[in-house]
Amino acid sequence: MNTGFRNFKIIEFDTKQCSSFYNLIDSNRERLETYFAGTVKNTKTLEDTKNYCKQIDIRVKNKNYYIYTIIEKENNSFIGLIDVKNIDWNVPKAEIGYFIDYNHQGKGIITNAVASIIEYLLKEYNFRKLLCRINSENIGSIKVALNNGFKLEGTIRNDYRTTSNEIVDLNYYGRIF
Repeated sequence: MNTGFRNFKIIEFDTKQCSSFYNLIDSNRERLETYFAGTVKNTKTLEDTKNYCKQIDIRVKNKNYYIYTIIEKENNSFIGLIDVKNIDWNVPKAEIGYFIDYNHQGKGIITNAVASIIEYLLKEYNFRKLLCRINSENIGSIKVALNNGFKLEGTIRNDYRTTSNEIVDLNYYGRIF
């Protein structure tokens, strides 16, 4: 693991930490509106976020969603998020989504965190395929996927609705194990 990552840890999201979750989303809201529309839509207020955390808890218990936070060890603050969704246990495959706080972007933290989560998902759940759906304008996220061995599989047109109600194309990046 990259030595720059030793100041951080990845933990399973604890829904009791909704305030920290809300603060992370809220401080990055504008830049997440296009790429994390569902999360942004469900976390407009702290009360909305608490209700969303209850939904997350149910989805995790049903084994159709997993969520992890990246924590800065020094001050125990949430600085990023990785979620595993659209799980198909029949294959088995899943989609990975991720973001990092704007103050920590460009330092390799999210790339290393995604690599760690991939390793964990393979060991824990034996996924055969992981994929990322990424807007072609999200260069940082594309770099994270490519640096983690994902390959562009194609572009799906009119595949995602942003919080501004725009329907956009998404590039699909996949990795087979």
